[in-house]
Amino acid sequence: MPHSTASETRPGWTEAILAYRHGSVRSALFLGFSCGLPLLLVFSTLSARLRETGIDRTTIGFISWVAMTYAWKFAWAPLVDRLPVPLLTRWLGRRRSWMLVAQSVIVLGLLLMAGFDPRSDLQPLVIAAVLVAFASATQDIAVDAWRIEATGPELQGPTAGAYQLGYRIAVLAAGAGALYVAEIYNWRMAYFAMAALGGVGVLATLLIREPAPTAAGVVATLHDGPAESVSSRLAAWFTTAVVGPFLDFFQRMGWLGVAILAFIGLFRISDITLGVMANPFYIDMGFSKTDIANVSKVYGFWMSIGGALAGGAIVTRYGIRAPLIWMALLLPLTNLLFAALAAHGQPDVWLLAATISADNFVTGISGSVFIAYLSSLTNTAYTATQYALFSSLMLLPGKFLGGWSGAIVDWAQAHGPALPVLGDLLTVLAQAPAQQGYVLFFLYTTVIGLPTVALAVWLTRRDLAAPTGAGRAVTQS
Repeated sequence: MPHSTASETRPGWTEAILAYRHGSVRSALFLGFSCGLPLLLVFSTLSARLRETGIDRTTIGFISWVAMTYAWKFAWAPLVDRLPVPLLTRWLGRRRSWMLVAQSVIVLGLLLMAGFDPRSDLQPLVIAAVLVAFASATQDIAVDAWRIEATGPELQGPTAGAYQLGYRIAVLAAGAGALYVAEIYNWRMAYFAMAALGGVGVLATLLIREPAPTAAGVVATLHDGPAESVSSRLAAWFTTAVVGPFLDFFQRMGWLGVAILAFIGLFRISDITLGVMANPFYIDMGFSKTDIANVSKVYGFWMSIGGALAGGAIVTRYGIRAPLIWMALLLPLTNLLFAALAAHGQPDVWLLAATISADNFVTGISGSVFIAYLSSLTNTAYTATQYALFSSLMLLPGKFLGGWSGAIVDWAQAHGPALPVLGDLLTVLAQAPAQQGYVLFFLYTTVIGLPTVALAVWLTRRDLAAPTGAGRAVTQS
């Protein structure tokens, strides 16, 4: 990203906060809700459902790999970026047509998940979850492209904050809302209710405006014609839509592109890895679904919202560099609070609230900061594909390691006390032997996130973005 010049003046706090009134920023709120709704329903909420019905932790961990679908969305992002949806693209435009298709499939998949019982229909339930995850990842591709193209550089921070706000509201609905409904009625009714909330995204897509296409973003079509003509058109499309975005990134970034991609992949590895076992941990600790919903979801929601909005204002006021380093440090350190909760061994609601306060506030800030950072790296000629690549890399390492989280907890529980160093550590830390596996797991998630801090510091001494500048950049200090 280009360095700010001495003559540049930063907007004041009032101007930074008033940026949230912009129409496109408000639209990002509802699209953020639509994007945030499906994730927990195939991830942590699904983990709680499976654990309560008696599915073992190791199996739950491996099932969490369903969410790795999000990490591979860059593979079909070029299709979403360039190809039209028959009939719909002519009516809605390139971005909104893909949004509508994805949202319709999400609703269908959630209805299917509602109809399956994990005890007897685990395999079809997982298949339905994969369908939801695939459609949700596709929606993310289109919405991220819309969000970046619909606003200028000066609004990327507030747009990211509004998107995070909508996303967190959806997380509240899919987390606390689903748990409340499941407590009062059952899990089937909970998933039916979530499918109904999918209509928010559909309505938002029909009401927002399609951003003006970029010069290089004209929708590709393959008209009927001779085989040679179709082949040449297909080759040209592949070169422009698939190869072009990757070549463009490395041409702009040079050799720093490799380090930037590594940083993106490691930034959230600690909290994503922890997330798979969060709800099973609460259940094993003895918290009720109501406790989990009230503290982890509802109260945690407000902490996340505060963090997300603060993050958007912080980016507008201070740029990206310094906040990015601090978030790289604080994200893994907050996992130590989960280790303390596990070591306590009792379902202490106040200790849970303290843990959730720190974790969700830091996660909210880091989300807005990191979204603005990723947005600044994209070239608007390849918005969907490049952003999908970045956000996929952000998820892939954490989701992969998260799949082993249940096995790690079970192994640490069974073997940790017998190992000299780990056994001594657990004797000091854990008051409840039944939670020793979780103590070691949370310490492990802290350690794996710390190398990101060194990489963040190293990168901020260089240009985090292209030497020649990205298509749209968030100005840094």
